[in-house]
Amino acid sequence: MGNLPTLRERWADCPPYRGAPMRRPLFLPRAGYRLRRLRDAARLLPLFGGGLFLLPILWSPAETSIGDTAPDGVYLFAVWAGLIAVAGLLSRHLRADDVDAENDDL
Repeated sequence: MGNLPTLRERWADCPPYRGAPMRRPLFLPRAGYRLRRLRDAARLLPLFGGGLFLLPILWSPAETSIGDTAPDGVYLFAVWAGLIAVAGLLSRHLRADDVDAENDDL
């Protein structure tokens, strides 16, 4: 039992330690990472909005025979206005980042 290798000796032959140089972790600049995430959000916004527009279909109707179109109409208008506001904010931030990137190139 005294001849068992230690944990360090067992892992000494694994690929990262077998004389191979250690790779540095991938570094993404904060501005570039943020710009990519904003672009991803802008791409996913129509899908998110489509899901929100389809949500009233899942609502159960009221107990009356008359349809509840007024709350559904208010909901759809609010979602529509919210999507416009979010798209405007995203485009403002993306445009500002694009202008900053163009100024850096000069």
